[in-house]
Amino acid sequence: MTTFTVNDMTCGHCASTINKAVHDVDAAAKVEIKLDQKQVVIDSAVDAEEFAAAIKDAGYTPVAV
Repeated sequence: MTTFTVNDMTCGHCASTINKAVHDVDAAAKVEIKLDQKQVVIDSAVDAEEFAAAIKDAGYTPVAV
């Protein structure tokens, strides 16, 4: 389980973009986006750094929790 705080995730569109970025890395990942807490929780065997890079490439700033 990997959790990121993404303070620049402010709306549903942001959440959708991040969700797509995560699934581009691992299509089978389970993703829970807590928009009100600005958190992205990912259940996947893929390394957290790959998800962090994908979220950054999507234009956001993930911080591992």
